[in-house]
Amino acid sequence: MTKDNVKNLCEITKGKLKGVIDKTEEFLNHHSLTQLNIDNDIEMEQFYRDILSDVRHLLVFSEVFYEKIGICLRRPNFNLDFSEKVLFDVYHKCIASFFYPKHECYAEDGRYAYTGQDAIRFRKKPSREIRDLILGLSKTFEELRDDLAFYETDYLTEKKLQGKSV
Repeated sequence: MTKDNVKNLCEITKGKLKGVIDKTEEFLNHHSLTQLNIDNDIEMEQFYRDILSDVRHLLVFSEVFYEKIGICLRRPNFNLDFSEKVLFDVYHKCIASFFYPKHECYAEDGRYAYTGQDAIRFRKKPSREIRDLILGLSKTFEELRDDLAFYETDYLTEKKLQGKSV
């Protein structure tokens, strides 16, 4: 990819990560475990603990890579190799963290991806607030996954052909 293409992709990715950060922080700042588990259901409490843990991890990854992309864009001389490595890491840390959460409170069901329905399926029926957050974030992460698909495998192949380790 050309330097201009990568720089543009960094700017787009940074903007999308900023949106993820803003939505996630807003949610976490205004919702507690007791607010989500209004029925005091023990099973749902664990579900909410797990999903909140995953959301906090996602926030941290998003903040880290938002900052790294900012570094890429602030450098006086745009460093193509470093920037591509950061975009590769966004794909493999942020996007993977969203679509494959540690506690598996939700998962993407590809059978729904082309039907116009939400492809995210929850293990238990969550509160409207959690559902709205995750489904809202899924749109952004689907876009990021499409934008950064090159960094799933092609980037590694290119680096191996060049004899560079990643």
